Amino acid sequence: MSKIVVGLSGGVDSSTAAAVLHHQGYEVIGLTLWLMKGKGQCCSEGMVDAAAICEQLGIAHHIVDTRDLFQTQIIDYLVSGYESGVTPLPCSQCNRTVKFGPMLQYAREQWQCDRIATGHYARIRYDENTKRYQLLRAIDLNKDQSYFLYDLTQDLLAGSVFPLGEITKDETRRIAAQYALRTASKPESQDLCLVESHGSMQGFLDRYITRKEGEIVDIDGNVLGKHQGIHHYTIGQRKGLGVSARDPLYVMKLDAVMNRVVVGNREEATQPDCTVNRLNWVSMAKPAAPFRTHARVRYRTPPVPVSVLPLGDNRIKLVFDEPQFGITPGQAAVLYEGDLLLGGGIIERFN
Repeated sequence: MSKIVVGLSGGVDSSTAAAVLHHQGYEVIGLTLWLMKGKGQCCSEGMVDAAAICEQLGIAHHIVDTRDLFQTQIIDYLVSGYESGVTPLPCSQCNRTVKFGPMLQYAREQWQCDRIATGHYARIRYDENTKRYQLLRAIDLNKDQSYFLYDLTQDLLAGSVFPLGEITKDETRRIAAQYALRTASKPESQDLCLVESHGSMQGFLDRYITRKEGEIVDIDGNVLGKHQGIHHYTIGQRKGLGVSARDPLYVMKLDAVMNRVVVGNREEATQPDCTVNRLNWVSMAKPAAPFRTHARVRYRTPPVPVSVLPLGDNRIKLVFDEPQFGITPGQAAVLYEGDLLLGGGIIERFN
C-alpha cells in the first residue's frame, strides 16, 4: 500500500482529496499546518474540521506548529512589501516556503514518504523529452490555482499530487456528499487567511504599520487630497480614494520615499510593459533568447499575448501586445502556453 501525506486545511477541497486517495487504497496521513491564531480555514476552526475528517476516514492526523515560519516568511514579507510601496502576493510565497516545502520535508523525515497531496486545482505531468515536471491549469478553469503554484520547484512538483485537478468544483462537492464528509457543504473561503482573521487587509496591516499621513497627487504632482498610509492602497484601485475629479481616478503608483499616492485616469494607469524578477522556470528551461507566449499579471485576468525578453540576473521584460491596466509591483506575472504553465516571477516595475 502506497503512503501519502495529505495537507488538510479543514475545507471541502482538501477533505475530498484525502477521501479520494483513501478510497483508492492509499495509506493516507493527514497533516495540518498551524499557521496563525484566530478564525480562518487554515487555523483553529480548520484544525477542528480537519481532525474530524481524519477521524471519519479512520486515518492518522498530525498538526505541525509552523507559526514562526509563517511569521517570518509571510507576515514579515507582507509588511515589508506594503511599507515599501509594493503589493506582495503572499499565496505563492506561502505555497513554496511554508506549505509544500515543509510538508514534503516532514513526509520524508517523519514518515519515510516521498509523496504529498493537496486540494489545489491544478495538474502535474512529467515530460519524457525534457525530463521536467510540468504544471498545467486545472480542468475547471474557474477554479484553476496554477497561478499561485508557479514558484514550486521541480523537486516539489515531483513529490506532489493534485487529486482534484481533473475534476470540477461541482464534482468535488458531489464526491464530498457521496462520502458524507462533514465539509461537503462548508462555505468556501473567499479571502486570505490573514483577512479572515483580522476582518480586512487594512485591519491586518494597521496592526503592523503605523499610519502616516501623506499626499494624494496627480501625475504632475498637484495635490488632490490626503491619505493615512500608502499601505491602504493598491495599484489600479478606484474606490475609496477620498478625492473627487471630473473623470474616474485610479492609483498609478505608491511612492514610499515621498509617502505619496499618485493617481491618474485609466489611460495613465495603463502600461505597455514591465520587468519581472525572481523567475522560476517550471515547464521549460530558462530561456536564452526572446520568445512569444501569454502572461497573466493578475489571478482573475486572462492570459494576454506578450513578447518575453530575457535580461539576465534571473529577470525578464514583458512587452504586451496591448497595454495592460493596473500592473502591480509585488504581484506575480505567470507565463502560459495554452494550459501549460511555463514559469513566473514577481513584477518588479513598469516603465
